[in-house]
Amino acid sequence: MMIRNANTEKENASYHSSTFLPRIHGRFLAQQVKAVRTCDVFPGLCRAPGSTGPDCCKKQCVNMRTDELNCGKCGKKCNYSEMCCQGECVNPSSDERHCGRCNKRCSKGSSCEYGLCSYAT
Repeated sequence: MMIRNANTEKENASYHSSTFLPRIHGRFLAQQVKAVRTCDVFPGLCRAPGSTGPDCCKKQCVNMRTDELNCGKCGKKCNYSEMCCQGECVNPSSDERHCGRCNKRCSKGSSCEYGLCSYAT
């Protein structure tokens, strides 16, 4: 037989109520519990520490200078062989300003082939 203390029950009730979601009854349960913070409603959310990027596109924080799905502007996708460098879709296999990776410029007089500067010489 267990003897219950009224104070212990109150402490347990307050502990359980603070750790679990409140019980909401009704047919609009999903709408009542759903409290998602998105960047279209809170623009400063993307500039917070730990954010995936400073720009808001389709309710998601992205970096439009490096994101292949939102390169330079929301919804602008780079082609399969391209990557996003400084908000511009470039082909790192042949672009002398971004040879092999972003901002790797080939020296004057050399060309970029297969992502390497002066590969043929």
